[in-house]
Amino acid sequence: MDIQPARPQRTKVLVMGAAGRDFHNFNCLFRDDRSREVVCFTATQIPNIDERRYPRELAGPLYPDGIPIHPESELEQLIADEGIDEVWFSYSDVSHQTVMEKGSRVVAAGAHFALCSAPRTMLRSTRPVISTTAVRTGVGKSQTSRYLSRVLKSLGKRVVAIRHPMPYGDLRKQVCQRFETYADLDKHECTIEEREEYEPHIDNGFVVYAGVDYEKILREAEKEADVILWDGGNNDTSFYRPDLSICMVDPHRPGHESLYYPGFVNVLLADLIVVNKVGTAQLGDVERVEAACRAHNPKARVIRCRSKITLENPELVKGKRALVVEDGPTLTHGGMTYGAGWFAAKEAGAAEIVDARPYAVGSIRETYRKYPNAAAILPAMGYGATQIHELEETIKATPADVVVEGSPIELRRIIKVDKPIANVSYELEEIEPGVIEEMVRAVVEHATAQS
Repeated sequence: MDIQPARPQRTKVLVMGAAGRDFHNFNCLFRDDRSREVVCFTATQIPNIDERRYPRELAGPLYPDGIPIHPESELEQLIADEGIDEVWFSYSDVSHQTVMEKGSRVVAAGAHFALCSAPRTMLRSTRPVISTTAVRTGVGKSQTSRYLSRVLKSLGKRVVAIRHPMPYGDLRKQVCQRFETYADLDKHECTIEEREEYEPHIDNGFVVYAGVDYEKILREAEKEADVILWDGGNNDTSFYRPDLSICMVDPHRPGHESLYYPGFVNVLLADLIVVNKVGTAQLGDVERVEAACRAHNPKARVIRCRSKITLENPELVKGKRALVVEDGPTLTHGGMTYGAGWFAAKEAGAAEIVDARPYAVGSIRETYRKYPNAAAILPAMGYGATQIHELEETIKATPADVVVEGSPIELRRIIKVDKPIANVSYELEEIEPGVIEEMVRAVVEHATAQS
């Protein structure tokens, strides 16, 4: 009687994530790997994304039942109960200290702890790719992507932006999303966080793709683009192999260029490092981060840029009590205490910047508790209909004369408040004009010569 050799047992894997990078890492590294079994994901950072499943339609034939998603708070218990062999860390904008604290928890619980290779999770495109990444959330990636779009348009190139994932709803409906109009934002039931990233591209006349399956997204985008523009999220690395890699650095947070994961990876991989916001930062801090970047990556070109802030209707703000609303992730993941709206309100002569904390409702109150750095302003949190309503109620309850909106969207499109709103816009401005266009042109000309 023939004795069949025993099948080798698959290595049991847990992927630690936050609804984005984790799914991409799974798709790239584990979906078709018969030697490993991803038992579950854990989720953190974003509210209401745990207790879901990564659906079988996305997980592939090795996972007919999909893959469960649990809260990260259950990490040690999951390692014990499921016999987990390896835990792969797969989310962004955390300090190196935090990464190793989580790694220590994993190692103490009996599993191996691993980080994914950046190049091995970068898909190759048939089009030139320009990526915009950063060392921290809130440095100015989106304004840089808009700037790049305009440069490429001036060179006669069709540009499609692909945005880092924010799949916080039904994953089956978010496999591959295309945004060209405001109606598309409504159709896909976008959160405030998604609108903050998509609306500015739409306002500038460019198509944006996002979703879950970034191989499928890339192939769809290639059909209508001469150049792919990767618009990164948080301080994550690019999902696509770039022909020009741009990393944004913030002199308002000196030292962070080498203290946060995977932002430091972006510094090491960059072809061009942009020290942004030099108009509002201390010169010593600008010089400090510039020197650090040159030391860490001597092959990269390093330039300085401003974030040019413009306030709509400044007369509404002068001498008034202003409630400043800022981009949510900049204050939460990014750890900032202010943003463009705060600077705009001060410049316009607001009599007072009103503290919204005593009037915060529901999850907004909880956001202040979790992120005390946001005390001076109101983060535009809106990860679902309930939170959007709580943001609206908080604004209504706060005794201010005017709302200074520093988030990149038109809040008036999604909420109704009893106060006038003065919008703030901010655009990238080169200190040494022409450097970015020079580097972009070189990429375009090389691609043309190769075709």
